[in-house]
Amino acid sequence: MKFIVDSNVGRLARWLRIAGFDSVFINDLDDNRLVRLALSEGRVLLTKDTQILKRRVAATGRLKVILIESEEVKAQLRQVIKTLNLADKIRPFTLCLECNQPLVPREKEEVKELVPPYVFQTQTQYMQCPACHRVYWRGTHWQRMSRELEKIMSES
Repeated sequence: MKFIVDSNVGRLARWLRIAGFDSVFINDLDDNRLVRLALSEGRVLLTKDTQILKRRVAATGRLKVILIESEEVKAQLRQVIKTLNLADKIRPFTLCLECNQPLVPREKEEVKELVPPYVFQTQTQYMQCPACHRVYWRGTHWQRMSRELEKIMSES
């Protein structure tokens, strides 16, 4: 399942990536280009814009559009997961939160110069984005996001 996220719900893209879903967010993309990109890449369009739903491409079902109801990002994520029945498809922390690329496991020695010394001393598992080279590890930020994701899922 791949998504394109409208600017009116832009923070949702990050949480979809945390959950492991390919999610594109391009700020300042007009509705016509947004719809064309969604169609060309087979993406579900997530928006609060009711006008997009009135377009023929959405009304006929050629383009899957979910009208996001809440202003709160975690409720938005819950809505998408529930609407599309995605609870069993969640693969947390498999995509780069910044550029949406699949993460690659790295050996500890490979990231020695890329992480703070304390992190290098205390962590053993690392993932890296092959595109932007950002390094991820299971520190306190990861733990907090994991708890949030579990809470969201338990409420779905």
